[in-house]
Formats: sequence, structure tokens, C-alpha cells
Amino acid sequence: MNDAAHDLHAPHFIGIGGAGMSGLAKILAVRGAKVSGSDAKESETVLALREMGAAVRIGHAAENVPAGASSIVVSSAIRADNPELVAARERGIPVVHRSDALAALMGGRRALAVAGTHGKTTTTSMLAVALDTLGLDPSYAIGGDLDAPGSNAHHGTGEIFVAEADESDRSFHKYAPEVAIILNVELDHHANYASMDEIYDSFETFVHRVQPGGTLVVSADHPGARELTAKVAGREGLRVVTVGAADDATVRVVSVVPRGMTSEVTVELDGAPLTFTVSVPGRHYAHNAVAALAAGVALGVPAEQLAKALGSYTGVRRRLQLKGEARGVQVIDSYAHHPTEMTADLEAIREATGGRVLVVFQPHLFSRTQQLAEEMGQALALADASVVLDIYPAREDPIPGVTSELIIDAARRAGAEVTAEHVFAAAPALVADLARPGDLVLTMGAGDVTNLGPEILSRLAAVAV
Repeated sequence: MNDAAHDLHAPHFIGIGGAGMSGLAKILAVRGAKVSGSDAKESETVLALREMGAAVRIGHAAENVPAGASSIVVSSAIRADNPELVAARERGIPVVHRSDALAALMGGRRALAVAGTHGKTTTTSMLAVALDTLGLDPSYAIGGDLDAPGSNAHHGTGEIFVAEADESDRSFHKYAPEVAIILNVELDHHANYASMDEIYDSFETFVHRVQPGGTLVVSADHPGARELTAKVAGREGLRVVTVGAADDATVRVVSVVPRGMTSEVTVELDGAPLTFTVSVPGRHYAHNAVAALAAGVALGVPAEQLAKALGSYTGVRRRLQLKGEARGVQVIDSYAHHPTEMTADLEAIREATGGRVLVVFQPHLFSRTQQLAEEMGQALALADASVVLDIYPAREDPIPGVTSELIIDAARRAGAEVTAEHVFAAAPALVADLARPGDLVLTMGAGDVTNLGPEILSRLAAVAV
């Protein structure tokens, strides 16, 4: 497998186990590339890649880079002093950013890119599952696994390539989709964006990357998205389709009726009503499905067929994923880490259950906590009780004075019942003691809080009724 701009016939991935990186590695391996890589630790994803023939080493060391590596693929999370990156530069091996590799993989396909501050993974997944259900065998690259490890990407035989387009490091500027979705526009990724003006400029650049004659599907409800729509209105060769409950939406959401862990959605499309089922709870997921519907229709997929197929999407790992039930307590995992996401997921869970909602929240990134602690605390007030863990640093160094206590204080000011837990391993026992039959426990955050679900279930099962 070779590409005119980037030689990807023998790529070496630094951090190959990451959500975005592993998907690209999988597609390249299926296309016949000799894939190698390294990651900080063993994982199910690493094992899945090895089963596909990728040579993956644990730990980062200069000697991990194969002699025959044609390029080094990195994400923005890889630091300049990474020993493999240093060795590659010394040896003159081309360094390719993850976004450039994805752009190369999309070449020659009808690309559909999903952008927005929230909801990208879910909406991309909905499209991938629905198009596959219709027998169109799309290629896709998603920022999360659909079900099993390694299910975040697929090399399909069809002409459509659906990709999650990440704005966090402006890497979505590399893509040139036929159809683009923008779900919402908010200030986030504070290490890379200093203001909303910078955010708008970045999304506007993305819109201008849509191919001439292409389509932009954008929210008619979200204030930031409406502002962006006004900025790009009138661009020659761009068809704009707005979606949402607003009266002026091109595809208008008439109603979203909760039915337990599903919703019945009715939209007005081309002047006629269309009703279909969304098999995950919450109004925000219903709106994601409508955006997916509008985008698929823009690619020529019949609306009624696509609407029915969207019902076959039952969720993605870490997006309100049921981990299990023990002693009458359900445990669900949520990737939500921004206040808007937290609020949306908690409201969805409130609609779907009549019991108490207990949250185990792990803040993600010092910079995000510094900027949004007050809003995170207000979101936690929607739960009946919360346990807040220490900040998951990911790629960041600590910021003096920025701890999870900022969120805890804000939550208490909003009337929330909050307990701080600074020992990660102690959280499952604490939650098991708090929970009682009929409750729902939500592990929430973008870090390793997801690992607590099975531990909480084990603790619950071990407690005598």
C-alpha cells in the first residue's frame, strides 16, 4: 500500500493503542501495509492489532523503530522528546501526523466527516452501523469501539468513508469531505484555543475544506453552530442543510418521545413526516441520529431505508454503555468529560430510570478543569450523589492550584451531594456501600474511570443482600 504524499506501506505508529491511531493501523494492515507500533501498556486493542499481524511493542524505545519503517505516524499527544520520534528524525524517516494518514486513507472515497465539540463518535458510529446494515460496506474511522476491541475502524469495499473529524488540534483542516456534519460549536481544548473567535475560525476553515458541490449538515439549535452557519452562508458551491427543533431547520425534529432506553423520533424531511426509532436514550442522541440521517441522504441514501437502519445502532463503548447489573444496581459507563456532555448524559439517564443516579466522575485534563470547573459542578447537581476522583492528566502537566476540589466546591454550591475520593482503587468499595437496589451508577469521564465499572459490579455482587 502506497500513497503519493505519504509512504504508508510500512508505517510505525507511536502510541498505536490510542483510539484514533489504532483505527488507522487496522485499516492499513487490512490494505496490506506492514504495520508496527508501540504503546505504553498492553490492552485489548493492542492484542486485537497483533492478531491482525501488526508488530506491537510495549514501552517507548529507539530500537522499537523497525529498520524498514517507511514512515512514523504520530498524534498530537506524542511529545517531541519521545525516543522513537527522536530516532526517526535522526534516521531521516518521514513523520506523518495521524490526520494526514487518515486524509490519505480517505483519498478516492466519498468522504463524510463528522465534526463538533460533542457527539462526534456517536454520530460517526450511527452512520457506520446504518450504512453497513444497508449493505453499503463503508470504510470508517471512529474515536471509540463499537463493541469489541478493534471495532473502531473498518476497510470496506463500498465507496463511502465515514470519519470522525477532530477539532482539538485543528487536524480536521486536513480533510476534504463531500459531506461534513457539524453538531455543535463550543469552547473546549483550552490548551489549543484561547477564545471562541479562534474556535469559529477553525471550524470555518473546516467548512471551506468541503468539496465544491458538497453539503454541510449543521445544527439549527446550537447557538455556536448557528453563528458558524451565518459566517459561511452564501459560500458558492456549498449546500447547507440545517437540522434540529428550530422552526427554520431544513430537517426539522418534530418530536422525541422517550421509550425507556430508546426514543421514537419524528422529523419533517422534504415537507413530509418520517418516524423512526433511536435505540439509545436521550434527546441529544436523537438529534445526532437526525444529523446522520441528513448526511446520509446528502450522499444519496434513501431516507426511509436509512432511518430504519439507524435503529440498528445500539451504542458504542463508553457512550452510556451498560456494563452490567448486580444486587439490583445497574452500572453504566459514560465518556462525558465536558459539562455539556455530562448534562446531556445525566438528563438522558434521568429519562430512562426511576431510581437514584449515582455518579463516579473523573475530571479529564487540568486545563479543562481550570476553565470549566464551575459548569462541571453544576452538571453533577443533576445526580443524586457523586464521587469525584482526582484529575486524569492525560497529556498535560499539573497546573498549580488546579485540582478536583474546584469541581467539588462548585457542585456543593449547586446543591449537590459530593464525596471526594483521592485513592482510585478505593472508589469501587465506596460506591458499593452507597448504592442500593434500584439505583443506577454512572462512571463518567474520558480517562481510566471506565475500568471501575467491573470492579463496582464485583463489589456489589460480593455484598450480601
